[in-house]
Amino acid sequence: MNIYVANIAFSTKESELEKIFSEYGQVTSVKIIKDRETGKSKGFGFVEMEDERNAAKAVSSIDGRILNGRELRVKKAFPRPSTR
Repeated sequence: MNIYVANIAFSTKESELEKIFSEYGQVTSVKIIKDRETGKSKGFGFVEMEDERNAAKAVSSIDGRILNGRELRVKKAFPRPSTR
């Protein structure tokens, strides 16, 4: 399951997100989205987990959790709609 994580503090590292989500199961990837020009975090990212049940538990448990002074917003990510 692909998970959308918003309201990430700009100082947060991908390894910190991986650590939190791995409490609920196997994390296959973590990506904090960064500005192309500055390389700074845009404050959101994605975490991918193998097991749907563990991922759903992580979403419900981590949503609203404070990390580096910010309240994380966590929900299931959906594919971007096709623009064609």
